[in-house]
Amino acid sequence: MKDYSLFSPEALSVCRLCPHDCEADRKTGLSGFCRTGDAIPISSICRHMGEEPVLSGRHGICNIFFAHCNLQCVYCQNYQISSNRESLASVEMLLEEVVDEVEMILDQGARGVGFVSPSHCLVQMQAIIRELQRRGRQPTFVYNTNGYDRVETIRYLEDSIGVFLPDMKYMDNSLAREYSQVDKYVEYAADALVEMFRQKGADLQLDEDGYVTDGLIIRHLVLPGQVDNSIRVLEFIAEHLSTDVHISLMAQYHPTPAVRGHPVLGRFLKPEEYDRVLRAFEALGFHRGWVQDLSSPSNYLPDFDKGDPFE
Repeated sequence: MKDYSLFSPEALSVCRLCPHDCEADRKTGLSGFCRTGDAIPISSICRHMGEEPVLSGRHGICNIFFAHCNLQCVYCQNYQISSNRESLASVEMLLEEVVDEVEMILDQGARGVGFVSPSHCLVQMQAIIRELQRRGRQPTFVYNTNGYDRVETIRYLEDSIGVFLPDMKYMDNSLAREYSQVDKYVEYAADALVEMFRQKGADLQLDEDGYVTDGLIIRHLVLPGQVDNSIRVLEFIAEHLSTDVHISLMAQYHPTPAVRGHPVLGRFLKPEEYDRVLRAFEALGFHRGWVQDLSSPSNYLPDFDKGDPFE
């Protein structure tokens, strides 16, 4: 059994789990950048059919959506649950309650458990993993992160995470500051990505039914008006990792209420913008992964006010 001491509950007394280095005492209140205490803040536990095919398969993946986030992307499609300034559609659940719900979804055929926006909830995530394993469950654990992680965190997760599913949002720190309220996103995300690649390499390990059990899938959401940023992200991956890695290139950007009237983010992606990114994707030699159709924005927009946000 893995030693979980690095992310023990005591780590929340002087929290430095993510690159914000808040040193907040999360055991005494809702403080720090993420405004999250030491309970398990759950916005949704659901079976999600809309992930990459090797993650969803025929039965979907059990996704655990934590409330709040260590990024504050002004365009976030999960804005109902990610804001650190507002009351959210979330509940504080007991560990046993969380794992009971996860087991019900696993019993419906799901092979994986995805932790969505887990970077500020590493202690809670590890507790869930440990309890599932104690109950004899061995799903594939998926670390679905925005990329703003400490490299030490990624090294520590080597033995417990089967699939790393990071975003690589930016290769421009000024964009990260303007759009996501974080400093040094490029440096932290790049180091974390290189470490994920060291652990997993470019190949995906699949079971007999085509579900991924081990590997790295890098997501990138193409933003309107930021084609150069997207191309630089692809160039970084090609130069520092490999063009053999699996890329999930996403065109699902959908303007949220927070960006109505924004001169750039207040519109959908233009076909000519996406075409430029696709041409760069092909020219660089990427040949594995998934490319969303440009008509996809409304298909991936969740509503966390519903019992199942994706139905």
